[in-house]
Amino acid sequence: MANKEKGSASGNEESIKNSEEIIEENMAEVSEIDALKEELENEKKEKEELFDKLQRSLAEFDNFRKRTVKEKTTMFDDGVSSAVSGLLPIVDNFERALKSFPDKEDNIYKGIEMIYNQLINYLCDMGVCCIDCVGEKFDPSFHNAVSHEENEEYDENVIIEELMKGYKYKDKIIRPSMVKVAN
Repeated sequence: MANKEKGSASGNEESIKNSEEIIEENMAEVSEIDALKEELENEKKEKEELFDKLQRSLAEFDNFRKRTVKEKTTMFDDGVSSAVSGLLPIVDNFERALKSFPDKEDNIYKGIEMIYNQLINYLCDMGVCCIDCVGEKFDPSFHNAVSHEENEEYDENVIIEELMKGYKYKDKIIRPSMVKVAN
């Protein structure tokens, strides 16, 4: 029986050792699992930060693209306005020449008129148009009043005469119309 007890005691010790080893292994596995969980959390945070940076970069690039398109459009429109501003004195001179010509059936008059019409059509094709004014209400955004006249035929602040044509390109005034306004 002593051997049995001895065998039992040593069996208990062995069982305890096995249990301790299993506990140590389990503790090691739990530590490893905790370390893996922490590593996974860190990776998730890093992924979220990178995703956030990517979204910001995409938004910044989209804003840059939109701003660049707008700047190109503005630069083109400014270029057209500048070029047309340089052409307007030539158009004015053609109009003066046509008004002062005595014989409207003369070939020189017809030639000047053809060139003038060609120039006006080209400006219209570009999107440049004349500002309507005679009979319209005076608007300082579109018109420049250079004189006033007492005239009972017209209401107050109505344009009675256009002294120089005004032009606009899209919504931009290239040159306001110079007009005479009724008081």
